[in-house]
Order: sequence, then C-alpha cells, then structure tokens
Amino acid sequence: MQRRAWLLRNRGDPMTTSLWQKHWILERNSILLLIGILIVIAFGGLVEVVPLFYLGSTIETAEGMRPYTPLELAGRNIYVSEGCYLCHSQMIRALRDEVERYGHYSLAAESEYDHPFQWGSKRNGPDLARVGGKYSDDWHRDHLINPRAVVPGSIMPAYPWLFATDLDYSHIAEDMKVQALLGVPYTDDMIANALADVRTQASNDPPDAEALTKRYPKAQARNFGGDPTRVTEADALIAYLQMLGTLVDFKQFDEKANIR
Repeated sequence: MQRRAWLLRNRGDPMTTSLWQKHWILERNSILLLIGILIVIAFGGLVEVVPLFYLGSTIETAEGMRPYTPLELAGRNIYVSEGCYLCHSQMIRALRDEVERYGHYSLAAESEYDHPFQWGSKRNGPDLARVGGKYSDDWHRDHLINPRAVVPGSIMPAYPWLFATDLDYSHIAEDMKVQALLGVPYTDDMIANALADVRTQASNDPPDAEALTKRYPKAQARNFGGDPTRVTEADALIAYLQMLGTLVDFKQFDEKANIR
C-alpha cells in the first residue's frame, strides 16, 4: 500500500519516477498492454525471420550425402525401435564446447533423408552425429554387450540379444519403397538389389563390393557383428553407427556457399 501511494503521488513527476516504475500504465490499460505484447512478438519474429533472407536455402547442399544402404537402414530401424534416441541426440549445436567435443556442427542436409530425424534437446549419453569411425567395431561390440566394460560410468543398458538375433531383412525393399515415397532418392536399381546388398555389406571381402559402393559411395563392407556366418541385428546397428558423420568432407565444405 505504501508503494502504491508513493507511485500515485509521484507518477506525474518525471524526475522521481523511473522508466521501470511507469509499468503501472500498462497494468491499468489493457489496450496498451496488448499493443506492447504485439510489439515484442513482432520484434522477436523479425529477429528469427530476417536472417533467413540471407540464405539461399534453409537446407544447404552438402556434397557426399546419400541415402542409407539397406543394411544401414535396417540398423537405423533397430536404433529407433530400441529407443536409442531417448538418450543420444544426433545434432551438434553451433556452440564452442559442442564443436570442440564432437566435431563440426550438424547440417540440415545431414538429416535430409531421416524419417523421423534424430535431433534432440536432452542427452543422457554423448551425441552420436559424428560417432562413425571414432571407435572400432570391436569397441562397439563390447559396448553393446556390456557398456561398463569400455565406459565404467555408463548407465546404458546392455543389448546382448542383438548378437543372437538374425536380422530379418526380407522386407527391406518394401521399406525402401516407402522411403522413396517420402522423398529419399532410392532408385529402382537400389531397391532391386536391396537383399543382395545387405549380404554384401555384412561380409568380409565380398565380390560385389564395387557394385555396392557404386550405388552407395563410401559404404563400408565387412562383417560388423563378429560372426561372419550370419547377418545379425548387431551387424546392422554397428554398420549404421559407423556411417554416422562420415559422408560429408568438412575440409572441403564451404560454409558461405549458401549465403546470398
């Protein structure tokens, strides 16, 4: 009450009333308050929209991006079905600490063929956008069987059944057809060779490796799960993880190419 009385006594005196204390004008006048809210929202919108006029496209062109191989796509499906995205993001923010830890910040083009995308705002584990090639296949196998064997403080659950479960890839061609309907540039040749490409990529020194890499540049062909006599879910998941972040050569990437 004393503050209210002081404001009423001094509201007409500009020498004793600060700009902050004049907010009572908005509190007492709903029309002025509404106008003030609209001004703030309009300013915030301009701050977000105006920078886009300096970009040629909101999705930059990144040389090297390609659709997932059938084995990688199967691995991605396992990644999603096991809920890996709940603890791991695939989005490196343009912040110094994240770039120094994980590598170049993520590009929109790197998620161009993701349905759904694997971004995130919360991590219980590290970001995986650049995990490809960072660790060996042996490390990934040990990590999936017993995470604490390689990371003592890990809270990640173990996934030993991935190594005991044969990969069901009989439907992978149909999955690719659906992805093509969503805009992923799978060709008829890619879809027709889907089953053979799964077996080729999960084999050591396969005779059809050249045909695989022709369809999918930079595709890595070897046995990922540790058992060359079978194609397991572990093969697919590790193949997917080993691909992440390896397609774009950031030494040749021009960050200013998308600016008008």
